[in-house]
Amino acid sequence: MAHEIIMPKAGIDMTEGQIVKWLKKEGDPVTEGEIILEIMTDKTSMELEAEASGVLLKILRHDGDTVPVTEIIGYIGQEGEEIIPQEVEKKPVEEDVVDKSMTRLEDSYNVIVIGGGPAGYVAAIRAAQHGAKVAIVEKKEFGGTCLNLGCIPTKAYLKSGEIIQGMEMAASRGIIFESTNYKIDMPKVVQHKNTVVKKLTSGVEALLRSNKVDIFKGVAKINKNKDVVVDDSTVIKGDKIILAGGSKVSRINIPGVDNPNVLTSDDLLALEVLPETLAVIGGGVIGIEMAQAFEALGTKITVIEMMDRIIPAVDGEASELLTKLLKKRGVKIMTSTKITEIADKKGKVEVKTEGGESVIADKVLISIGRLPDMEGIGEIQFEMERGRIKVDKYMETSVKGIYAPGDVNAIKMLAHVAFRMGEVAADNAVKGNHRELKLHSAPSVVYTHPEVAMVGLTEEEAREKYDIRIGRFDFAANGRAMASGDNYGFVKVIADSKYGEILGIHIVGPAAAEIIQQASLLMEMEITVDEVIKTIYGHPTYSEALFEACADVLGEAVHIIKKQK
Repeated sequence: MAHEIIMPKAGIDMTEGQIVKWLKKEGDPVTEGEIILEIMTDKTSMELEAEASGVLLKILRHDGDTVPVTEIIGYIGQEGEEIIPQEVEKKPVEEDVVDKSMTRLEDSYNVIVIGGGPAGYVAAIRAAQHGAKVAIVEKKEFGGTCLNLGCIPTKAYLKSGEIIQGMEMAASRGIIFESTNYKIDMPKVVQHKNTVVKKLTSGVEALLRSNKVDIFKGVAKINKNKDVVVDDSTVIKGDKIILAGGSKVSRINIPGVDNPNVLTSDDLLALEVLPETLAVIGGGVIGIEMAQAFEALGTKITVIEMMDRIIPAVDGEASELLTKLLKKRGVKIMTSTKITEIADKKGKVEVKTEGGESVIADKVLISIGRLPDMEGIGEIQFEMERGRIKVDKYMETSVKGIYAPGDVNAIKMLAHVAFRMGEVAADNAVKGNHRELKLHSAPSVVYTHPEVAMVGLTEEEAREKYDIRIGRFDFAANGRAMASGDNYGFVKVIADSKYGEILGIHIVGPAAAEIIQQASLLMEMEITVDEVIKTIYGHPTYSEALFEACADVLGEAVHIIKKQK
């Protein structure tokens, strides 16, 4: 069968490329690995190699043509060979999606992936890279919660807020606007967010196609025969299954929660009218990110948290500083507060608390976390643990041959962790269980302003297990932070007293989400604080704060005022 030549996707943002020049003519012999044409994208030019040997049978798109990524631009085959498009049996030509009217698909796969979120699409691509024949089933949009309803949309909103805050501080830097009046066009805010999301979701789908993964759209469930059934009609047979169903919004069971003005994070990100007031139930990562994003756009925010501090999973000092800065921005924060009822209040919403205090707002955001989405389980009985699918270190479930990476196992519900779980599951599904999941160097990030990031143990956790030393450096003493006017926060390094092994690093401040990657690498490579300070860090950089904190563990930090004994 003739081999397709496609316009490659050189990067997730690439949507099309231009053919600069074909280096071969129809009928010319080609060898696998030989350069056959030159293409150009909006960022770079590149050469395309032949992926098979034979004859250039047909050129479909010519010099100067601009072509969408993954479109077929030519064919390589044997001389005189008839060109037959390579496609899934009975699949529509215009889209790599199986016709859902089929009652059964007799084709069989090495690996079937349920779910196109971070764990699922990475697992599908990884399995295909190993040479497996792979199918993936997705019921909505590719990219999962993070891309469509979480990480990416909130960052788009937070960036808008960052721009507004930059305008507010401009005068102090000598930049004087004749007028500082502005207004928020919420439909455009939503449109921009949707544009970003659409570009990324289409990019994921293009990546799958370029790796020859067959795409099915619909709700997938596993039947008792360990086949995957799509929309109760199409049956897909496979050797191994990777169940990456992701997660769904968790709901709170209190009277009045069904009020139409009570929203999930999914609902809030679709609002085209900015609420004047918003009550946020839940002061975790999602709730606080949403609170800050909408506060910056002009909404008056009240956060109601049942625990004694916001974002309880992060370092206590980090939580305390973030609380202080949010309150400075006008955000009201109520901790150790239990909600008893949500009531209608003349078109607004009244949130009643156990202490008797009520919060009245235009909208209420329920943000108390997420739950594993178990829809794909179907007729299979898995061993469960606290409402999640139990997996071993290989990501395999109690049912042999079925793996469950990502949020469905609820081990650590983060997109970047799901990426790694997907890789591990795919490696083991294709090549046999040999690769173990290791998460000790996986970071967590809260994309507030300032950002909060952590990896490893908190100070409280470390003190329970080790004799420790603490190093700390404030961004108030960092030259880059001072020059940027972004000098709130600190870096805290927790190390073992005996060996100097780094046990945890916590950052509040500018570029924390980027600096934490260095911290993760230090922990993964088991580098001690003594070894860190042998490295020369660039100046002036935010990263110097990490170096100084490591030096402070040893009492050798230069840019810290020496404490008088």
